Amino acid sequence: MPARLSLSATDWLLLVVLSILWGGSFFFAKVAVDELPPLTLALGRVAIAAAILAVPAGVAGLVALARAWPAFAVLGLLNNVIPFTLIFWGQTHIPSGLASIFNATTPIFTALIAHVATRDEKLDASKLIGVTTGFVGVVAMLGPEVLGDIGVGLWAQLACLVAAVSYAVAGIWGRHLAHLPAVTVAAGQLIAASVLLAPLAMLVDRPWRLAMPSPAALAALLALAVLSTALAYVIYFRILARAGATNLLLVTFLIPVSAILLGTVVLGERLAPYHFVGMAIIALGLAAIDGRPARILARAMRTKRAAK
Repeated sequence: MPARLSLSATDWLLLVVLSILWGGSFFFAKVAVDELPPLTLALGRVAIAAAILAVPAGVAGLVALARAWPAFAVLGLLNNVIPFTLIFWGQTHIPSGLASIFNATTPIFTALIAHVATRDEKLDASKLIGVTTGFVGVVAMLGPEVLGDIGVGLWAQLACLVAAVSYAVAGIWGRHLAHLPAVTVAAGQLIAASVLLAPLAMLVDRPWRLAMPSPAALAALLALAVLSTALAYVIYFRILARAGATNLLLVTFLIPVSAILLGTVVLGERLAPYHFVGMAIIALGLAAIDGRPARILARAMRTKRAAK
């Protein structure tokens, strides 16, 4: 049996940095999406980030992209085109903090998919408990009034859940390219996503007919591209190669903390108590998926018995 993949101390530090970069993305997107339609915003985000990363990727990166274009195209579709579009659309109807909480269900889907698709990320008892607990958290987080009201708000939340599934599949698929440098994979994915998004944005949004965005919206778009995409995906693929998809996508548990703080402090958004209850239950589920709390408790109990 292959050894179980785990996070080192360095990986945990990178995970925290990644959570801050992606937590900020919900705030930046909320600012930009008021003036830019979802497909245009998604295209701007990936195209600017692709241009930035094409420089360090260099000729070798472009050659790798040409040789493995289908793999990069699938990765760009799953990791950028589908989730970015759905989340940006969702954020036109629900608060950024709530969108980030739905994004925190990604590890739950990842654990299930990884069990089927990989040899070294199988579900064990702690992961199974975590998955079950996580789904309970999702139900609690939806809230009674949302469950009883089939409308745009619910569809926006479902869109964010579908985006989470897409991220989960992308994490598994991305392991096919783990032998390449992180900057090469990040640049190739973003270039492929730009190619896929461009005709969609042109056909649906007709961006040349849009009003010129404000300086605030342009600054938010630039922050999305540079910080939450270019830099974030270099870190993402480094962790993926070292620790696997299930461990990597635990980052989406950490994202709501920074996203909620930005959404409430800067945008004045409010979340209901059951949103926090749901997030807390999801946190318990993800802790079980990670397995460390159970192992620490088991060691403490063995030490206590030995002392007697």
